[in-house]
Amino acid sequence: MALNVALIITGIAIGLLVIYAADVALVEITGDDEGFIPFDHKTRGMGLGLPALILPIVAFLISRKYSSKGLGIMIIIAGGLIIFGGLFVMANADPVVAKETGRNVMAESVPLLIAGAIQIGLGILKIKKS
Repeated sequence: MALNVALIITGIAIGLLVIYAADVALVEITGDDEGFIPFDHKTRGMGLGLPALILPIVAFLISRKYSSKGLGIMIIIAGGLIIFGGLFVMANADPVVAKETGRNVMAESVPLLIAGAIQIGLGILKIKKS
């Protein structure tokens, strides 16, 4: 039961990350301030990104007694998507806009890289326990 719940919530996290990435990609392509989700970047990050950071860790914790290579791979995928998102933000940051808005891109991106690395580490640990 716990393993099935862990697989489901990790799948939800991956889905949230894919939706978030598609929305950000649409913003970058069109140049608008909004994608298909009508929120600013902060609200979008809190609504889609934060649960996607937390859910795979919760999945690992509730399934720690069970071995599952599939769950480990899913956690690694979630971590990889988070790292990719952090690198994408760093690579596409406009210094002029960041200065005007007072946005510190490094302060926003480095925690994403760390959280992604932690998730990848948990995924590897899950696979090794299997």
